[in-house]
Amino acid sequence: MKKPKACIFDVNGTLIDDMNYHFDAWSYILNDKLDANLSEDEVRDQMYGKNAELLVRVFGPDRFTADEMKELSSEKENRYQQAFLPHLILIPGLTALLKELQENGILMAIGSAAIPFNINFVLDNLNIRHYFKAIISADDVRLSKPDPETFLRAAELMQVEPDACIVFEDAPKGVEAAQNAGMSCIVLTTMNTPEEFGQYQNVLEFISDYNNPFIVQNLYRT
Repeated sequence: MKKPKACIFDVNGTLIDDMNYHFDAWSYILNDKLDANLSEDEVRDQMYGKNAELLVRVFGPDRFTADEMKELSSEKENRYQQAFLPHLILIPGLTALLKELQENGILMAIGSAAIPFNINFVLDNLNIRHYFKAIISADDVRLSKPDPETFLRAAELMQVEPDACIVFEDAPKGVEAAQNAGMSCIVLTTMNTPEEFGQYQNVLEFISDYNNPFIVQNLYRT
């Protein structure tokens, strides 16, 4: 494969291994608070895109006002952050990778369906904001993943062609968004198994963390 000019990172499940904490927070909101009576698999299947989109998918477009959805979203994110903060660390190998990419002149961006509140929680608590030339959040796009807008906007802000970008993702909808953007993808298996990505042709490798030798050999070492 050709060495990339830029890397775009999703956040949740990709920079940090936190998806079980999001699951717990959503389970509380959907089942305990709102009586959706969803199974564990059904909750996990809904955990993509913007929070308001998730609520509409589960309850329909007329259940909540915009203000009610904003309040539920805020409650969910506060529960998640409070539970996860004591465990907030980068996925193994990522600290070294960010430094290597920067030293090798490879640009980096964040492309996430998370709201700025959660992205800032990660970047600022872990002091890694300075690595990223562009940050695209849920608030910056009209349509969330699997629409390609998130990744295309990140590439545009870095002034890099889409096919010169490598995306790091953990979720099928994110990989689909990268494919729709014309970008190859490296998948973190923090939440999903390789078998769940069989329909996508843009996956270069599955990795459990960033110590995988595929990264060194293909991203920056000649």
